[in-house]
Amino acid sequence: MKKLLLTIKTWLQGLSFRTGVIVLALCVPCYILSFAQMALPISTEMKGVLWFVLFGMAKTFQYGGLTILGVEGVKRLKMWWKKKKSSQ
Repeated sequence: MKKLLLTIKTWLQGLSFRTGVIVLALCVPCYILSFAQMALPISTEMKGVLWFVLFGMAKTFQYGGLTILGVEGVKRLKMWWKKKKSSQ
């Protein structure tokens, strides 16, 4: 099991910075949908299932994107964000 997780982690880290940003950005709609579905007129059980699935997908995208980016990618993203904020 540990070997499989290391193989997946190595594969994810081999993906590009752009792919990491896209995967990380996919967690935002999943978070929004996981809570917005509470307003739908469906049963409580179905709301719970939808929340579990959508919130789980959001967390998967979040951690997958962070794994793809790595420490250097996160630093690069923070520098870009600060540069963008200071230019406005």
